[in-house]
Amino acid sequence: MRAIWKGAVTFGLVNVPVKLYSATEDHDVPLHQVHDADGGRIRYQRVCELDGAVVPYEHIDKAYDDGEHTVVLSKDDLAGLPAERDREIDVVEFVPSDQIDPIMLDRTYYLEPDSKSTKAYVLLRRTLQETDRTAIVKFALRQRTRLAALRVRDDVLVLQTLLWADEVREADFPSLEGEVAVSDKELAMSQQLVTSFESDFAPEQFGDEYQVQLRTLIDAKIAKGETVSSAETFGAEGEQGEGAEVIDLMEALRRSVDDARSRRKSG
Repeated sequence: MRAIWKGAVTFGLVNVPVKLYSATEDHDVPLHQVHDADGGRIRYQRVCELDGAVVPYEHIDKAYDDGEHTVVLSKDDLAGLPAERDREIDVVEFVPSDQIDPIMLDRTYYLEPDSKSTKAYVLLRRTLQETDRTAIVKFALRQRTRLAALRVRDDVLVLQTLLWADEVREADFPSLEGEVAVSDKELAMSQQLVTSFESDFAPEQFGDEYQVQLRTLIDAKIAKGETVSSAETFGAEGEQGEGAEVIDLMEALRRSVDDARSRRKSG
């Protein structure tokens, strides 16, 4: 894994240097769009509405438009904001763990000690474990101030970003208004059904059936020879048209892996 952020967890005078890692990853089979008539790759370009030119990503800034004025914000403008420069994860309070509604949980990250001495890290971890508390923290990541829950999972500090209160919608459903009569017999039967399904949750017992079926379908098409070469799909070098964006390194690597997979399966 590669660290995506470095900083320190701070509470009181305690400073815990840490590295931040994404704790989850997407396992979906990567797919792209093609023209149904000839299998040619469909690409999207960033085109300037004033001069019609294709604009490289490094020359794209952000802007705010209130309907009357447009304010352009450069990368330097955004990087200069105090919150963006802050490299601290500030503990603002410790709360009972059961007070955090799961609907507020967003992304999950692992925190690794970033110091030769792990004493401060272990101290914070044991404090959370033995008090059965979750730390509510604030920090800045990718041009956003984040609210997050800091807890322990398998002896590792885990940071779970939280949605802000105004980002959670109220469930206002008229169909649920008023009293609905449920008999004791119906409730008892429903509880009996729940009992028949009781078990301990083991996430490794479950799999993504759609992705398995999709991969089986792809492998079957490769085995039957229902493929076109990558050169036909992406177009030969130099045929992308004037002004087209150059394929980035990640795209080139992805195509190389796809080609190698195809040759290995057909060989």
